[in-house]
Formats: sequence, structure tokens, C-alpha cells
Amino acid sequence: MESLKKATLPVESASVPVFAGICRYFNAVVMILISLFFFLIPGGIVVHELSDANIRSAGIPQFAWKLHRTLSPQFEHWANERLNSKRATELSTSDISGTEWPLFGAVFYLWSTESLQDAWEKDHSASVVAPNVYAKGAVEAATSLVIDPAQANWVKIHWGTNYLKTENVFYRMLVISALTSHARLTGDKKYLPLLKDQVDSLSAELDVSRHGLLDDYPGECYPGDVLTSIAMIHRADKVLGTDHSAFVSRAIRGFQNKSLDPRGLVPYFASVRVGEPIGPSRGCDNSYVSLFSPEIWPGQAQKWYGLYSQYFWQETWACAGFREFPKDLPGNDWYLDVDSGLVLKGFGCAACAFGVGAARVNGHFEQAYPLTTEMLVTSWPLPHGKLLLPRLLSNAADAPYLGEAAILFNLTRLPAEGVSVTTGGSMPGFVLICLALQFGFGLILLAVAIRSLRQWRKHRDSMIIPRPQIQFGIWAGLLVASAICLFLGQNLIALLFLVCAQLFPRIQRKKALSLDEA
Repeated sequence: MESLKKATLPVESASVPVFAGICRYFNAVVMILISLFFFLIPGGIVVHELSDANIRSAGIPQFAWKLHRTLSPQFEHWANERLNSKRATELSTSDISGTEWPLFGAVFYLWSTESLQDAWEKDHSASVVAPNVYAKGAVEAATSLVIDPAQANWVKIHWGTNYLKTENVFYRMLVISALTSHARLTGDKKYLPLLKDQVDSLSAELDVSRHGLLDDYPGECYPGDVLTSIAMIHRADKVLGTDHSAFVSRAIRGFQNKSLDPRGLVPYFASVRVGEPIGPSRGCDNSYVSLFSPEIWPGQAQKWYGLYSQYFWQETWACAGFREFPKDLPGNDWYLDVDSGLVLKGFGCAACAFGVGAARVNGHFEQAYPLTTEMLVTSWPLPHGKLLLPRLLSNAADAPYLGEAAILFNLTRLPAEGVSVTTGGSMPGFVLICLALQFGFGLILLAVAIRSLRQWRKHRDSMIIPRPQIQFGIWAGLLVASAICLFLGQNLIALLFLVCAQLFPRIQRKKALSLDEA
């Protein structure tokens, strides 16, 4: 009898509702899929891409080919949607990411497609179908976007109805670039009259300018854009059959002597009136200049890149890359603006991102290799081909594909004609740390999901579910909300709802009472 008194009875003998098991199993599967989709598989993709010999040498990595195939239909759909909307006419001139980024992204995409097409014509092994065939719709949409008058609304506000004939260097450079790429990729001559008009008018305007510089916007001259426009005029000659070589040779006057900063580099900002720098040279503009100067002024480009490396290249045990501000200009290790992006301990995000392409164009793969490894690991490639971090850092409303287009552009750069190629370089510790965290966190999520399921199966008979119908309703509602957000393209919000669903069901252990207490 004494032993019987000590026996215990549960407070409730009701069985755990069936829905609780459904929730537990479903949540465990979701957690496992999140672990695989966002951490383990992306980490595996990065490890695989790091073994590609073309990130160390003069070739286009397989990662770029795959990214272009994935990006092309998405880019086409987005560009056509933007063309059919009034969004561009509603933006203010101060909204740089909303006005400039969509068109810059379109040109990055076109430049990348050109490079891939050139490579495919030499070797068909990377793709069964030619890039200009499977991406034909995206090429047309990107070109139409750049030259669409509605998309140019912000420069019309600056320059008026004569915006295609008055300075406006940045936008007119984009137009020349897009039309040149379109002609090369499609063979269609429909845009050649507009291309010739822009090439002739811009080159003439630059040629008669006092110091070889023109403004992007009234009172704002960015010499990097002027240099790029000169390079684009040079490229257009091959499509038009014209010859602006004399102009290109004279145009270097805007990038000599007093037009350069004290280190002998192209400045970020300058005065058109006096032809002199306003402020120092910066990493974002040096990487930009280094992408295009070798094709028009190879000797000078070599000197500039050497100075760029001397004053801006920085290596630590963890990271390697270009600074946003020169090493001899202290106090600028932490900074942020729309051109530089985030500056961390001196390293500039834009300087390093476009530094990948700049190093490749100038044949410095000892710098391109560590930069590329950092780019790959921070791109966070997902199993379906999207790049998570570039997508998150782009303007979701106006330029959702800028980040991916920029990565594609940089990885498709090849050494300029005549440059010597230097290989080498080592993988920064940052890459290994990121991979360790990625795999580690993924494995932790996997282990937590499996352990939670095992604990549930072991102790479910000693558990109760407070207000089970309400909990089930909340859980199901979160799943429905997640599905709706996913359908509407709000992927982050959908993921947030899915994570919140992991909190259900809320469970309590049953209390036990002795027979005496019962």
C-alpha cells in the first residue's frame, strides 16, 4: 500500500493533439531545408567555385556563365516591367539609387553579355547556346531601358529638353555604351543613327571644352565618367566604321599635370572651370578608371594602376583589397556614401568589387585572385542561382539586379590587349572564416532540428498543449502569410513568417501528483 501511495498519476490524461505532431515534423523539415538552402549548399557552391582555375588566370570563370544564364530572364522581365511603368518619372534627382542604378545595371549586363559572347565565339564548351541567342530578349529590354526618355527624367530635370546635346556625360556615356553593345550583339542597325549622333556630338563637345572635362550634372564633374565616355566613343568606332582616334589622343589633356591629384591619379571630383581636382583621388573612381583606361591610353593606364596599388592596396592576415582613401590620408577608415558603399577599416566595398575587374583588365591576378575569393564568399550564392547579399544590398524597388550585374561584369573582364599577366596571390583568412561560420551555423541548425524532433518523440506523452486550437490557428496563419508573401515576391518577409512559425506549438510538461494528493 505504501508503494501504491507513492505511485503518481498525471494531472491530465488527454493525448497530445494530432496537430502538434504535424507542427513539429513540418517545422523540423523547414529548419533542415533552411540549413541546406541558405548555409550548407551555398557554402558548397563557394568551395566548388574557388577551385576554378579561371579566377587565377585570364579566363571567364564558370560562375559567371551560370550567373548570366540565371540572371538573363529575370533581368528581361524586370526591365520590361520598368519600361511599362511610370516609376522613373516619379523619382527626385536626389534619389541616386533609383535613377542611376537601373541604367548602370543595364549597361553592366550588356557589357557582360558582350564579353561572354566574344568568349563563346572562340570556344563553345562553356554554353550550348550562344549568349546573344538565349539572352536576346534581355539585350533588347536593357537597351530600350537605357535610351527610354522616361528613364532619363532625372537628367531632363538637370539639363532640360536638350539633355542629349548638353554635357550630361554620365547618361550620354550609358547611351553610347548600350547602343554599341546592342549593335555588336544583335547585328541590328536600327540604333546606329542615334549612336553616331551621340558619338559625334559628345566627342565634339569634349574636344572644344576648355580643359577636356564636362559635367555629369550642373556643377558636378566626375573625371572617371569623362574617361569612360572617351573609351566608349573609341569602342563605338568599331561598330560605326568611324575614326575618332585623333580625338582620343587629344583627350588625355584632361588627365594630365594639374588635372591629377598630388599622387598623380585621376581625382574623384573636379572643377570644369579650372580643370583641377576638388578633393583627393578615391578607390571607387580608381577602380572604375582602371577598367577602361588601358584600351585608350595603355601606357598611362599602366602608370596609374601602379600608383593605385602603391597608395591604395592594403593587405592584412584576414583581408586584402583596395582602400577607399589613400594610405597617406589618415582618418578615413570608416565611411559611407552612395558611390563608395560601406568603408570598413579602410577597405572600400565599391573599390574592392570593381577592383576585381580592374585587376583582371590590367593583368594583376595576384590581386584579382584574393579579391575574387572575397567576392565569391560574400555573394552568398543560393541553390537556384540568385546571389543573396548582392540582392539584399541592391535597391529592391528600382534596381534589384544591380549587385548581380556588377559581379557578372567584373568576373567577365579579361586582360587588355598587350598587358602582361602576373599570377599568384593567396586566399585571405576572411574567406575561410566566412566559410567556417556558414558551414558551422548550417550544421547547428541541422542538429537543432534533428534533436528537437527526437526530444518530441521521446517525451510527447508527458506534454500538454495549452489552447491547442488557438495555437494551431496561429501556426497555420503564419504559414499562409508566408505563402502569400512568397507569391508576391516578398521573400524576406515570407522567411520571417516561416521562422515565426517555428515557435509553435508552445508546450508544457505535465505535472505529476501522488495518489495521496489525488
